[in-house]
Amino acid sequence: MSILEIIIYVLAFMSIPLFIWMIFASISVKSTYAKYSKRESAIGLTAKEVARKILDANGLYNVNIEGCKGSLTDHYDPRNNTVYLSATTIDSTSIAAIGVAAHEVGHAIQHAEGYAPIKFRSALVPIVNIASRMITPLLLLGIIFEFVAIFSFNLSGALYLAALICYGFYCLFTFVTLPCEYNASRRAKDQLSQLDILTDEEVSVTAKVLSSAAKTYLVSFLYSLAQVARILLLLLNSRRRNN
Repeated sequence: MSILEIIIYVLAFMSIPLFIWMIFASISVKSTYAKYSKRESAIGLTAKEVARKILDANGLYNVNIEGCKGSLTDHYDPRNNTVYLSATTIDSTSIAAIGVAAHEVGHAIQHAEGYAPIKFRSALVPIVNIASRMITPLLLLGIIFEFVAIFSFNLSGALYLAALICYGFYCLFTFVTLPCEYNASRRAKDQLSQLDILTDEEVSVTAKVLSSAAKTYLVSFLYSLAQVARILLLLLNSRRRNN
């Protein structure tokens, strides 16, 4: 067995522990946010007011701020130049809510400055949306065709290859997302400090909330990489059986 094959096997079998880590990372984000959402900021501004203050300080008067349903569903949409803050964030004066709002504004600043990773990520969105819908059906069909053994390698192998390409795009998307998220968090902390919105101690608390969220993106990338390895392993095994 070659070194490459060993790496593929190791990554493929990492899928389960990484999936478990993803669950714990998601729980950690919610618990960290819940903990610091009870701590009010000294400045007393709402997350929406803070977002507006940071946007205006950076000359982004044309960026809108609107509410959206749910909790921790905050995001920036470059298509309509709008920062969306969730129901639990928008009117909150907590340190956690302010940190989340500042992070999303960080994405708006990235777009305004032409930050390369965010532009590349945005370009991948339409492709990833299509690819993500195709992955599961392709994998299921590939497994079924192999199980009943009535089709040749050319068909089942082609399905695995198509699934590999789809997941490859998704893996690339999660990889490009990493610098976007970490950079937005850094921008958020810098803005909150430079504009005297939060004290140094409050900024350090905000860093904990943003760091917890960043871990979910890191785990998502590692999990998607493991899935690419798993599909590649299916493809290699399929070829061996049909040679």
